[in-house]
Amino acid sequence: MGKSARERTLADNEAKAISKMLRISPQKLNLVAQMIRGKKVASALADLEFSRKRISTEVRKCLESAIANAENNHDLDVDDLVVAEAHVGKALVIKRFSPRGRGRVGSILKPFSHLTIVVRQVEAQAEAKA
Repeated sequence: MGKSARERTLADNEAKAISKMLRISPQKLNLVAQMIRGKKVASALADLEFSRKRISTEVRKCLESAIANAENNHDLDVDDLVVAEAHVGKALVIKRFSPRGRGRVGSILKPFSHLTIVVRQVEAQAEAKA
């Protein structure tokens, strides 16, 4: 008897990948996600390859996973893929304390983030018009 399959939330020409619990603040991760939004996947991978941000390797892994999902699970053409969405969410924040002068304490916040990347297949003729 098993459970019935869940309805697909994405369109037929889309695929996504999610990276959870990335050890970086959402504000810093959003700078890297902003860099790849709306670009073709080949261009986005090249930008992440040569980015100097530490988290760009993790974002690149997530993007490669989304491309692999599109190719293997949904039979989409890799050459026509565009990064449709790249959004960042907040995860937990680990709180630590550091001793300061005169017996006081300074709080240290260590935030985590979630990253969701959605790739979409676009037609070649639509790209030529744009």
